[in-house]
Amino acid sequence: MTEPSFPGRMRQLRTERGLSLRDLAKLTYHGKTYLHELESGAKMPTPQAAQRVDDALQAGGELAALAAVRPGIRRREFVAAAGLAAALPHTLLAHGRHVGNAVPGRLADRTARLRRLDNYLGGADTRQLYRAEVASTTRLIQDGSYSEATGRQLLAILAEQAQLAGWAAFDAGDHPDAERLYRISLAAARDAEDHALTGNGLAFLAYQQLASGGRAADTASAACDAAGTTATPKVRVLLNLRAAWAFAVTGDATAADRHLGIGMTFLAEHDDRPEPDWVYWVDRLEGEIMTGRCWTVLHRPIRAIPVLERALGAYCDTQARDKALYLSWLADAYLDANEIEQACQAAGSAVRLAGGVGSIRPGQRLDAFLHRLEPHAAMPCVVELQALAAAASTRPRLSGSTTSGTP
Repeated sequence: MTEPSFPGRMRQLRTERGLSLRDLAKLTYHGKTYLHELESGAKMPTPQAAQRVDDALQAGGELAALAAVRPGIRRREFVAAAGLAAALPHTLLAHGRHVGNAVPGRLADRTARLRRLDNYLGGADTRQLYRAEVASTTRLIQDGSYSEATGRQLLAILAEQAQLAGWAAFDAGDHPDAERLYRISLAAARDAEDHALTGNGLAFLAYQQLASGGRAADTASAACDAAGTTATPKVRVLLNLRAAWAFAVTGDATAADRHLGIGMTFLAEHDDRPEPDWVYWVDRLEGEIMTGRCWTVLHRPIRAIPVLERALGAYCDTQARDKALYLSWLADAYLDANEIEQACQAAGSAVRLAGGVGSIRPGQRLDAFLHRLEPHAAMPCVVELQALAAAASTRPRLSGSTTSGTP
C-alpha cells in the first residue's frame, strides 16, 4: 500500500492553495529548483526546510511530521517519527500546580497534530496514544490550579481528545470503549459550555449507535440542535452530513436528502469567525463522498456512481483506509447497477489499499461485498477478486492488532 508521502502531500497542498513553485519559493526563501526536487522526491527535506514549507502551506505540522518518515518505515513508527510520543499534558505540572493561560493553546496545537495522524493510520495504531492524551489531560485538570477561563479551555481540549480516542477505538473495533470515550467527551464539552463541540460529540455517538443498533437518527438530529444556528459554517456542514448518513443507513431517504442539502448549502457560506481545528478537513470533496455513500446505502446507484467516481478521482492514495472504504461503497453501487466487472475493479482497488491498515472497517466492508457476489461466483472477475482478497488476508499486518472487543 502507499505509505505517507511528503512529496505527494506537499504537491497536493500547494495545488489546493493555488500556489506555483515560484510562489512557494517566495514564501519559504528556498529556490524553485530545490522545491521541485522536494516535490518530485528527488531530495529529502531537512527538518528546517520541511517546517518552512509546512508553515507556508498552512499544513499544521503535517508536512513536518511526514518529513521524518523515511522509505520503508512501518506505519506504527510514523507516530514516533511525528514527534508526538512524549511530553504528555500532565507533565506540565512538574514544576508546580499552576496552569498558565498559555497552556491550553499549547495543548490545542498538540491535539491538532495528533488529529492529523488519523489521515494515515488506523485506530489500532493510534488508540493507545490518544487514550494516553485523555488520561494525561484529565490528570492536569484534576491536579492543576488555573483560572475559570483556562479551566473551560482545558475541558474543551479534553472533549476533543476523547473524541479522537473514541474514534480510534471505534475504528479498531472496540465499541464499548468507543462509547465510553464519547460520553466522557460529551460531559467535558457540556462543562466547557462549547455547544459546537457538544454537537460533534453527539454526532460521533450517533455513528457508534449505527454499529450497535441504537437510535442513531435521533442522536444525529440532536447533534445539529445542540450546535445551534450560531455554529460556524463548517461545523454545520459536518453535523448535517453526519445526520444525513444516519438517516440514510436507517432507510429514511427524505431526511437524508434534506440534511445533505443543508450541509452542501453551508459549504458555500463564508464567515469571518475562525473554524475549530476539528473541522479542518471538511470541504466539498467530503460533501461529495458523503453524498455518494448515502445514495449507495439507499440503493440509488444512478445517483451514487458519478458522485463517487468524481470524488475518488481527487482522493489521495496516502489516505489508504478512507479511500479503501469509499471504494467499497462505489463497488456496492456498481453491483446494485448490475455492473459486475466494474464492481470487482473498484473492490480490487480497495483490497490493495487496505492491506496493513490498522482498522477493521475496510475488511468488514469488503467481506460483506464478497458475500453479495456469491450469485456471480463463476464470473472470471469475481474469481480473480476472491483470490486477491484471500492473498491479502494472509499477509502479515503492519499495524497493531484489534482488541477483544472486535466483532
